[in-house]
Amino acid sequence: MPRTAALSRSSRWSRPVAALAAAALLSTACASNPVTGRREVSLLSEAEEIAIGQRGDAEIRREMGVYRDEELQRYVSGIGERLAAVSHRPTLPWTFTVVDVPAVNAFALPGGYIYVTRGLLAHLGDESELAGVLGHEIGHVTARHASQQYTRNAGGSIGVLLASIFVPGVAPFSDLASAGLGTLFLKYGRDDELESDRLGVEYAAKAGWDPDSVPRFLTTLSRLDAMSERGIPNWLSTHPDPGSRVEKAAPVAANQSDGTHERNRDEFFRRIDGLTFGDDPSEGVVQAHRFLHPDLRIAVDFPEGWAVQNSSEQVVAEREGDKVLMLLRGASEAQGASLADGARRHMRELGFTLEQGAIEQIDARDGFIGLYRGKVREVGAVRIRAAHVPVGRQVYLIAGVAPDAEFAQVDPEFMAAVRSFRELSGAEASRIRPNRLALYVARSGDTWQGIAQRAAGGLVSSTRLALMNGFAVNTQPPAGTRLKIVVEG
Repeated sequence: MPRTAALSRSSRWSRPVAALAAAALLSTACASNPVTGRREVSLLSEAEEIAIGQRGDAEIRREMGVYRDEELQRYVSGIGERLAAVSHRPTLPWTFTVVDVPAVNAFALPGGYIYVTRGLLAHLGDESELAGVLGHEIGHVTARHASQQYTRNAGGSIGVLLASIFVPGVAPFSDLASAGLGTLFLKYGRDDELESDRLGVEYAAKAGWDPDSVPRFLTTLSRLDAMSERGIPNWLSTHPDPGSRVEKAAPVAANQSDGTHERNRDEFFRRIDGLTFGDDPSEGVVQAHRFLHPDLRIAVDFPEGWAVQNSSEQVVAEREGDKVLMLLRGASEAQGASLADGARRHMRELGFTLEQGAIEQIDARDGFIGLYRGKVREVGAVRIRAAHVPVGRQVYLIAGVAPDAEFAQVDPEFMAAVRSFRELSGAEASRIRPNRLALYVARSGDTWQGIAQRAAGGLVSSTRLALMNGFAVNTQPPAGTRLKIVVEG
């Protein structure tokens, strides 16, 4: 959740791109693709690509935040510039930015604006893998994939290209399959992805890095398919089908490899030692099944064993394998109407009917706890246990949703979580620090489970720890292997 309990992003895109949209629609022309040399219809000149990228860059920096580590930013930029220099469009005003986002992703805007998340850096195995990812994203720009995507969808607006990065947060309960998802990245077609994989291999090899980095990281991605963070999709969601792409990229990399290319594992590990991992406390943090927000000074204990994921709009806890979930979000600012009337109205606006409810004490304050009935897309009839709790001027909604047939079984867990809602003391809030990466050398007999538990009391799962170190989950770390672990800040 953000520092304030409600945030609207979509309207910010309309003004900066409107003028560009009008100009682009007047400039349809044919141009040579810098990579293939083929003539193709394009609605964007290079100058317009750059202008779009500049405007989008300002929005991305404002919305996502730039990771606050100047040395790391210079390191990533240096690798990117070295790759761009051997690309098909070396004269673009290339910029490379680490954004302060925990999800595993990288993306590009037209004109040479490339972004990697800090979450992606935590899952890379060495410097050559970073070069491969940056080379792939450079390929999307040099081959004009974003421009072609816009050209194919020219019936809309150029705002679609940029606004596809940020869309309004979904209404609570509207779709259980995407209840925490607040953003959507532009997806490229299979041919575009394969071409960018090939270009990533080519650029990495030309610039001196091990070209096998591309199939290596694609292998890691293929193991991450069930590990997507909420809020921003991971690289799998926006660059689909990594498993089959490994097969395509491997022989291309083998043809480029001569055994002399750099991997620079030790240098890469040195650069990311201490990197923030997971949520930034200013947006709230997840610790196992608990959510804490030091700025808003609130905390909730969701059911143990549920996956808790924080996004810009809400916090979602999901029970594995079914359509049962809980969420926490800001409902409204406190108004003159009674709490009970405000809660009924809020849920009625969302399409749910109150069956019963009462004012009850939650954390030594009045809250309205109600039982509601309604329907949810792709689920059908559901019942909802929802509490509206005021803290200062803000009213928070803590709710559990389950299909009718399962509600009675899970309602005790819903109620326990609702009653766990509390206001943090100043001392508690001040002790919340971001989790960070640290380095560890595996010892004889080490297992991922043991390392995960010892490092920071299970802050990350053993599965996540294995994947972020490039291992299959059933392969234990050999003694003497230098690993990334997660520790409390």
